[in-house]
Amino acid sequence: MRRNLYALCVAGLLAAAMWFWVQKIAIAEQQAESVATGVPRGNLSDLYPRWLGARELLLHGRDPYSTDITREIQSGYYGRPLEPSRPGDPKDQQGFAYPVYVVFVLAPTIELPFSVVQRGFLWLLVILTAASVPMWRCALGLRASFTNELLWIVLVLGCFPAIQGFKLQQLTLLVAALIAASMCSVARGRLVLAGILLALASIKPHLVAIPMAWLCVWALGNWRERKRLLWSLALSMVALVVGGEFVLPGWIHKFRIAAAEYWLYTGGGRSILDVELTPFWGRLLSTVLVALLFYFVWTLRRAPQGSGEFCWMMALVMATTLLVIPMIAPYNQLILLPGLMMMVRMIRPLWKSGRLERFLVAMTAGSILWPWLAAAGMVISHFFLPASVVQRLWALPLYTTFAIPILVLTSLLVSGKMMATFWGSPPRTLRESAPAE
Repeated sequence: MRRNLYALCVAGLLAAAMWFWVQKIAIAEQQAESVATGVPRGNLSDLYPRWLGARELLLHGRDPYSTDITREIQSGYYGRPLEPSRPGDPKDQQGFAYPVYVVFVLAPTIELPFSVVQRGFLWLLVILTAASVPMWRCALGLRASFTNELLWIVLVLGCFPAIQGFKLQQLTLLVAALIAASMCSVARGRLVLAGILLALASIKPHLVAIPMAWLCVWALGNWRERKRLLWSLALSMVALVVGGEFVLPGWIHKFRIAAAEYWLYTGGGRSILDVELTPFWGRLLSTVLVALLFYFVWTLRRAPQGSGEFCWMMALVMATTLLVIPMIAPYNQLILLPGLMMMVRMIRPLWKSGRLERFLVAMTAGSILWPWLAAAGMVISHFFLPASVVQRLWALPLYTTFAIPILVLTSLLVSGKMMATFWGSPPRTLRESAPAE
């Protein structure tokens, strides 16, 4: 108990340091750069384009994908419409590049002032992100004490991916929580609810495409007992697509155009592997990883929920998704939680199994701890050094951002057989000391 309390205090300090770094150093640097370069800054809320599009569609019947709506979105998001004649203006047009049925999720908020919606949505994201910890634990069949659970929640709420999502009010955090709730429902045998939740998560199609495909193949592995999942998912998706067609006829074609334009003005939709290995080698490796993943998906399609093979596949699917999707934003890394939980649970067997495993454990732990330690160091430096000196190194905590998902996926692949076997031996608990190691 005393060790857990010490670990909780340390976690709280690291989380506070990360929040301080984001607010007082990283954002301050971005604001200074914006003033120097003339880049506009409005509410900078990723919720705003979706909210405004939903309001204009449902209240006034206007097409959220239209150019007029895009310029109105820019007026709120950036503070003014973007002008092609200004070379310093952002390239991201902030168009309504979501499936139109996202308006059903936002419908209850469209008659409220955006300032009220913004504050409420922030607290909703905080609550859902905290709740995703016990939901992923449930999905993996793990047990944890109250203090241990609280330790994980503090660390998750105080990590940069979550804080970035909160600051940007990213719908990815909502989708990550929906995926966690869906996997928890699968683990508990509530397959109809799991299908509905996964369908709702498809407001971010790139995040759920691979998990959906995996669960469909898994359902076929035992059709008699799992068909409810497939039927629930299929009917929910049909309801969302048809409902979208009802409020905006022809929305699928418009969404495809908006998505294509989004990839174009955001740099062609690069994945983490594209950035790290060049686009050619990144896409080649992505293809290999997806092919390898679906080899495992097919091989383990009969694995029962809660088994070691199923839990390992869940973690592998999430980690592979993060590496191959054409997005590099850190807030997506919240879907790595099941993989990290498995590694923490397995840290002692992994450490004892061989040099490669020890190397991966050490590198993964170091890359995860680095942002907190670097942020803490910069916070301390902030009180002793000139602000201009500290802000020149503002990106220091981000240096391991791309290494984390690569190391997690590599660890899952290298140690997959041992993880799947060891996971089936009770008791499955998040060790009291694990998150502090």
